[in-house]
Amino acid sequence: MAVETELKFRVPAQKLRSLAEGKVPSGEVGAREETSLASTYFDTPRRKLRRHGLSLRVRHNGDKHIQTIKSAPGAQFGRGEWETEIEGDVPDLSKVGGTPLKPFVSKKLRRSLKPVFETSVHRITLPIRMKASEIELVVDRGKLIAGQRATPIEELELELKKGHPDDLFRLAKSVERNAAAELYFKTKAERGYSLACGDQSHAVYAEPIELKKQMSAGEAFRIIARSTIRHFAANADAVRELDPDGIHQMRVGLRRLRAAISMFSHLLPGERTEQMKAELKWLTSELAPARELDVFVKEKINRTTNGLVPRRGGQMIEKEFAARRAEALEHARDAVNSERSRILLIEVLEWIETTDLGAVNGSQAPVRKIAADILHRRLKKLRKVGRDLEKLSNDDKHKFRIRIKKMRYAAQFFKRLFPGKRDRKQLARLSKHSKKIQDALGSLNDFVAHQKLAADTALRAPVENRRAAAFTLGVVLGRENEAVKPLMKVALKEVRGLRQIRAF
Repeated sequence: MAVETELKFRVPAQKLRSLAEGKVPSGEVGAREETSLASTYFDTPRRKLRRHGLSLRVRHNGDKHIQTIKSAPGAQFGRGEWETEIEGDVPDLSKVGGTPLKPFVSKKLRRSLKPVFETSVHRITLPIRMKASEIELVVDRGKLIAGQRATPIEELELELKKGHPDDLFRLAKSVERNAAAELYFKTKAERGYSLACGDQSHAVYAEPIELKKQMSAGEAFRIIARSTIRHFAANADAVRELDPDGIHQMRVGLRRLRAAISMFSHLLPGERTEQMKAELKWLTSELAPARELDVFVKEKINRTTNGLVPRRGGQMIEKEFAARRAEALEHARDAVNSERSRILLIEVLEWIETTDLGAVNGSQAPVRKIAADILHRRLKKLRKVGRDLEKLSNDDKHKFRIRIKKMRYAAQFFKRLFPGKRDRKQLARLSKHSKKIQDALGSLNDFVAHQKLAADTALRAPVENRRAAAFTLGVVLGRENEAVKPLMKVALKEVRGLRQIRAF
């Protein structure tokens, strides 16, 4: 098995042509090679290989047919890759020994495998020497085809063939600065499946995280962090399409990474960690207004103005908030398209992959022990603060809600480390109580924010519309106030439920 240690980028067409011509901003460039590659990817009608994190392709390269099995990205930096030459252009399952596909081979699988999509690519390869490292720069241009659908392929890959990851990231940052290159985590296989399903720009949700008891704490942190990066980065296209669900999922991915950093903070000392936390917080805050206004417009404004208030006031408020929502969505898109966001992606991944965790106390401890300690300490803190929940200020209630959210993420991250029946039941109860507390306090927090938003809107309205605006917004907030009144009791009840959960 080979492991590809690579970074993939999307690059503007003109800049991509320049890189293909050998105009590379750093390193010593070697002889250029060009090849034409045609590949067919196979799976069952129910996508069995995809569901198990595998891809199977047969590539036609000259007079050779190369069968390749790859594992899905996410758990490691790079992907496992198993190649073998075969006869013909259909998979040869007799040659999958020693690969993750072997356990699934059966007569039924042989009968079920069908072509799902194809790629046709013109590839330009340039070897680059960076200090003591050898890096391969690959420019792929062509198209991806699934039935009647097709989409262009225009991407750049940097693969570390020999040497140090530091040099790979140094070249990556140089390419980003000079070619506006955006780090892109979606493989051709993932794009092909999305094209075949017709869901290329939809919001992307979190993938399951597979941790094992024997893993070290440092290794577990990297697996969690890689998964969360893939989660938020995968929603960039949905944000560009002004999809509110994509914005929400990007924020969730960012918050999950920030929560992981908080949980493993004892392994991540230094100024560099603080820089990463600040940048992640910046992007999260850039997306916040779009999400908040979208929820306010859909769940509060539109429902209330539909025949419940005078027409003039309702139309004026709908128009005002629709404009604000559109502006906030565009602001989120601009943030994701910015140079700062592109640099953030590279630098966060570099920080995760190159930080020396081996020298930090506790990094080699079994993750099962660390996870139990994290859950125990955080649960103990929640119980203590939760006793006085009703007396807390609005700001402190918000901080408590953030603690609850981090607890939910911890339960999701560590779920596979506690397979016993008792522990599964405890985690399920923890997740259930935490979600209800989070939802209740979230609605209460939203109401406070909506009060400020409504007051500002009414005061800024033209004089002739100010009374109508104030009345309409008063009705909106009045209905919301009635809805949130019982929620503190809900939160208090669920906090009491936390006290019944035993230690892990």
